[in-house]
Amino acid sequence: MAHRIVGISAFTALLALAPATLAAQEVRSPHDAQPERPTVATHAGTVAPGWLEIEIGIERDDPDPESVSLSTPTLLKLGVASHLQFDLSLTTVQPSSDRSFGIGDAAVGLKWRLLDGAPLLGDFAVQPSLKFPTGSMSEGTGSGTTDLSLLLISSHVLGPVALDVNVGYTRRSASGDAANAMLWTVSTGTTVSGPWTVAAEVFGYPGFAGPGSVGFLAGPTYTVRRWLVVDAGFIARVSGPQSPALYAGLTWNIGRVW
Repeated sequence: MAHRIVGISAFTALLALAPATLAAQEVRSPHDAQPERPTVATHAGTVAPGWLEIEIGIERDDPDPESVSLSTPTLLKLGVASHLQFDLSLTTVQPSSDRSFGIGDAAVGLKWRLLDGAPLLGDFAVQPSLKFPTGSMSEGTGSGTTDLSLLLISSHVLGPVALDVNVGYTRRSASGDAANAMLWTVSTGTTVSGPWTVAAEVFGYPGFAGPGSVGFLAGPTYTVRRWLVVDAGFIARVSGPQSPALYAGLTWNIGRVW
């Protein structure tokens, strides 16, 4: 409960402090990459209608020396309307070093941007999604549940700093307290020099039946081309069962598909 209160308080405080007159974002080319990775949070931006963008990464989770796992999260983003984006999330998972990679859970979602530059909320979007148990629970590559989630997304540009605040809720096809999950994130990023930027984030998964977890993420990103951005960094445990991790990946705006 304490983590839930901290997350909601942080969300409210940051929105209250954000000025109503925020710096206007540059007019983007539809071919500019809009990375949602590497942070847990996402921004309110959507891919231009008819354009396709892909995010691919690899993550090494290290909860303890004997249970290191690898995963390859992949996100396909397709612009379907002016403020509407379709998402397809796929992954493969190697649950431990003595096992091979297997197919993980898949998810579909829609990100719908409702507001642009609004007072307090800035760019505001909602993102419902549905996760399917395509992975194997017995092999350790899936959760075995069907999850229905709703994410609220608020994005701001405060001078040279980008700020994204997310609050989410998930209902799982399981019984008891494990059937409910929440998420809060506060993510920021800024340009360091030329094509180099740095991202940092605090995120939490409040517990319903017991203590939740809080993690911290940080790392650089590099814009190779306006349509290609690469990233790397680390995730550290702040509290709870959050696993330390290392990650790397890229975001590639492939181009117009219709």
